[in-house]
Amino acid sequence: MATYIALLRGINVSGQKMIKMVELKAMFESLGFEAVQTYIQSGNVLYQSKDLRENEMVEKIHSAILERFGFEVDVQVFSVPNWNQIIANNPFVTRENLDEAKLYVSLLANEPLPENVEKLASFAFQEETYQLIDRAVYLYVPKGYGNAKLSNNFLENKLKVSATTRNWKTMLTLRDML
Repeated sequence: MATYIALLRGINVSGQKMIKMVELKAMFESLGFEAVQTYIQSGNVLYQSKDLRENEMVEKIHSAILERFGFEVDVQVFSVPNWNQIIANNPFVTRENLDEAKLYVSLLANEPLPENVEKLASFAFQEETYQLIDRAVYLYVPKGYGNAKLSNNFLENKLKVSATTRNWKTMLTLRDML
């Protein structure tokens, strides 16, 4: 059995796409996943599985959510080594006087095309910084994510790739739960 993290995009936000975590956990268990745990209400699920590739799990989870809850949700699945590499790659954590509460990671469903990466690079926002490494956009937003120009929707629009964003504390908590 290998352990994975599934991230669901945009559930339980502003009363939209509501899924109770107890129901989400039960759905994962009904799919044959084991040791299922959820973390907070924003669609973070840890579980164990065997004999499935990550893309097969994404499709299985996506289809089950549509069938059970009646709406589409973008799903990303990460293995433990992949998750640990995303954590290790964060270029901002070595900076002095960094407020980790202002640090976020937008995880991309696919690698963006080079022309879309160039498009994103043409935008600059005062104080907000980012770095794209593989399929992770590391963000530092000193005025808070709620006021950020480099939002999930902005990144999706410019990179033409589905994304889901988590704060650094959630990223580390999920790692620790593994």
